[in-house]
Amino acid sequence: MKIAVAGASGRMGRMLIEAILADGETQLVGALDLAGVPALGEDAGAFLGKTTGVKITDQFEQALAEAEFLIDFTRPAGTLKHLAYCSPRGIKMIIGTTGFDPAEKAAITQAANQCALVLAPNMSVGVNVTMKLLEMAAKSFGEGYDIEIIEAHHRHKVDAPSGTALQMGEVIASALGRDLAEMAVYAREGVTGPRDPATIGFSAIRGGDIVGDHTVLFAGIGERIEISHKSSSRVTYAHGALRAVRFLRDKASGQFDMQDVLALRQPA
Repeated sequence: MKIAVAGASGRMGRMLIEAILADGETQLVGALDLAGVPALGEDAGAFLGKTTGVKITDQFEQALAEAEFLIDFTRPAGTLKHLAYCSPRGIKMIIGTTGFDPAEKAAITQAANQCALVLAPNMSVGVNVTMKLLEMAAKSFGEGYDIEIIEAHHRHKVDAPSGTALQMGEVIASALGRDLAEMAVYAREGVTGPRDPATIGFSAIRGGDIVGDHTVLFAGIGERIEISHKSSSRVTYAHGALRAVRFLRDKASGQFDMQDVLALRQPA
């Protein structure tokens, strides 16, 4: 499986490259990054002391000439540019980028008519199993329990709440037969009055080098239940992305997520 990586010189890009090079079924054939980054022109494996023959470039044609797949954990604007190039050429995409607005999500869905893609705010296997647990819990704790989602990430993360936290909220709201947009409370300050029991609260913490922690609190009278997932390394995202690559091998088009990849989705 021939894979290119977007954001190749970043923290996640390097983790993806390391995972691809260590995997017996995958081949690194392209490394894409922004114009002006210091690593342009370097071998993509230089940070590991390896020579891959793949140079980091800002040219789509060069980075994607041999690619069957592009793994993209960058920013929304860059991901959409990559998708516009890949979709008409049938290059499949694994998108871990977060922070898309509704119009951008609609553009991704439209592009999936031309190429197969997996879009997931978190590629971790553990996080996606946690999503299934949250779906089950919400159906039992929907009445009489206040729901709060607390997430923590490193100081460099630019969006809040995290895409994973929002997905958790969407899973819970869907299990309750409601729309997250009508339930979500993203900030509290001053005299807010009593808590509305029909809401889902979000809290975002930013600091240090926290890879990603998420906790959903179901707080009732006399008890509280906490379902948590904590990431200690980005390697779990990289391994999940490679599982997504394998899932897409026989797909020509369509939009999927990690629930599909891990066969966790309930049959209709």
